[in-house]
Amino acid sequence: MDENDWLALRFEEHRSHLRAVGYRMLGSLSDADDAIQETWLRLSRSEADSLTNLGGWLTTVMGRVCLDMLRSRKVRREDSIDDQQLPDPIVGVVEGTNPEHEALLGDSVGLALLVVLDTLTPAERLSFVLHDMFAVPFDEVAAVVGKSTATTRQLASRARRRVQDSAPVPDPDLARQREVVDAFLAASRGGDFDALVAVLDPDVVLRADTGAGFLKVVRGAEAVSAQALSFARFAHSSMPALVNGAVGMVNAPDGRLQSVMAVTITNGRIVEIHILADRPRLERLDREAARG
Repeated sequence: MDENDWLALRFEEHRSHLRAVGYRMLGSLSDADDAIQETWLRLSRSEADSLTNLGGWLTTVMGRVCLDMLRSRKVRREDSIDDQQLPDPIVGVVEGTNPEHEALLGDSVGLALLVVLDTLTPAERLSFVLHDMFAVPFDEVAAVVGKSTATTRQLASRARRRVQDSAPVPDPDLARQREVVDAFLAASRGGDFDALVAVLDPDVVLRADTGAGFLKVVRGAEAVSAQALSFARFAHSSMPALVNGAVGMVNAPDGRLQSVMAVTITNGRIVEIHILADRPRLERLDREAARG
């Protein structure tokens, strides 16, 4: 084994972790993979023998690459959750998920949280993700952001407040989540408006991304119930699935993914619904799933 092969082998040991960082930073699995490739190129051009903490070095370089990618995005809407495309969902079977998905999901990385992260500035997002999610010390995060340690703490604090104010805390019990999702599906299939309203929080918000460049937003239990009944025919081909570690739904007639629905359940009721029905992105997700 030559030196480059040895370095590539060491890099592969950190790939799952780097993909988890990239997913939280970018909300896109394909963009995360692009960032990993750039991180590998930077490692291959570095004096790798002198690195005493390869994992820490890779994490900070990955963060810097993701920061550059966020800053170069042509469109970034920081003010409204309702004006953006949804992040890529991670879909698995209800009974379990594979180790790579587990590494991606980690703790508390539901789709609703990623939607809120998309509203942060790049510097806020990096500071929050690296420090709060991956325990990178503030002085190291500051070096990536190009700010003082004190300023970086403030960036993370602002991001933390936005997350706490905007991202609902889901019920942790998957069995209870499954009961609520099953009740929603049964009411949709049966055309039972009252049963739908009963399973929804009065202030529930539904956001749907069809790839049109904006989200369709529906607010309130009655309005969301009416929307669900208008698409009741799709409920018959929908089934429960794990979406970003929580019980949601997929619609996949004939085995082809048509939509993914992430559900946030708090106090036994659905408080947020995020639906991805963007055909090209769903086809890519299908290919991702096929690769395992």
